[in-house]
Amino acid sequence: MDRYNRHIILPEIGQNGQDKISGARVLVVGAGGLGCPVLQYLAAAGIGTIGIIDFDTVEISNLQRQVLFGSSSLGQNKAIAAKKRLADLNHSITVKAYPQKLDFQNALQLFEEYDIIVDASDNFETRYLINDACILTNKPLVFGAVYKFQGQVSVFNFKNGPSYRCAFPEDPEKNSSPNCSEVGVLGVLPGIIGTMQANEVLKIILGSGSVLSGKILWYNALSSESTTLTVSRKDSEIEKIRSYKNSFLQQESFANCNSEIPETSIKKLLGQENIQFIDVRELHEQPKVQAIDAIQIPLNELNQQIDKISEFSTKAVFCQSGIRSRRAVSMLQEHNFSNCYSIREGASEINRIIKGIHKQVENEE
Repeated sequence: MDRYNRHIILPEIGQNGQDKISGARVLVVGAGGLGCPVLQYLAAAGIGTIGIIDFDTVEISNLQRQVLFGSSSLGQNKAIAAKKRLADLNHSITVKAYPQKLDFQNALQLFEEYDIIVDASDNFETRYLINDACILTNKPLVFGAVYKFQGQVSVFNFKNGPSYRCAFPEDPEKNSSPNCSEVGVLGVLPGIIGTMQANEVLKIILGSGSVLSGKILWYNALSSESTTLTVSRKDSEIEKIRSYKNSFLQQESFANCNSEIPETSIKKLLGQENIQFIDVRELHEQPKVQAIDAIQIPLNELNQQIDKISEFSTKAVFCQSGIRSRRAVSMLQEHNFSNCYSIREGASEINRIIKGIHKQVENEE
């Protein structure tokens, strides 16, 4: 009663409303800039069960906006670090951490365990995956996104409302849309958008207010102006996903089925011979990947330094998130290079995987 007193004394919530909040199960996909404020406020509100899925680790550049973490969290998995912080914030709720990547293999089973899904991801591929899994499991989706100084909030798949694909039918090519690690983001913006997402979650649970279903709220942090756009349900987009359920279960991505950029994993490359690793990040970007012998050519200089690319080696390109590496592979193909691959994992994940392999080898020895 004391903890949730300010909720309970609101006539619109009361004890019955707080009981609804305490009985709710919410899964947050991503514990980054958006996920941190969402998790913080949902935990404080008393959501009974909160799930956190994120495979990434905390880096020092995250601390500018990811407010759940501190210096002691550096190097830890974000889902696990967030769970520790939330346990201190509210020990009366259940928090489940999933330190893994959301994919076509685990999405449906995981979503079935929760009432509401919150998209706090930072890339289009994951957004379409979340949307499609929500359609197949009939779960409402609370969406948020940020870019530089602008943010978006909406609720999809709510009471026969439109889905994310109704608003954005086509998935942009991976190599065409940079994320905040490449273009930057105002530190307070994810906090603003994330708290708006948390607000939508509570409105859905309580059945109060006007949920942002069929609407996208656009917010500009520089002008403090907001605009609301209307989105209509497109049955064809939703039925297309439902009809592709078997393909989904076979881990086929609808959003990227026409992709012509070959990809690979760092795990498949380690130990192979005649590999030329190419880092297309800017020279100042961290972390450095020192465990593999890579040449560093910033993407915007690739055409000028094309003579450094080996004609006879397998070219394995990486960056911070997998966007610029795909663009680089496309450029290499335009120069008629063959055996070019974009490494799916970004630099931080590459370091983590290599470190894990080395540790396993040491233990075996």
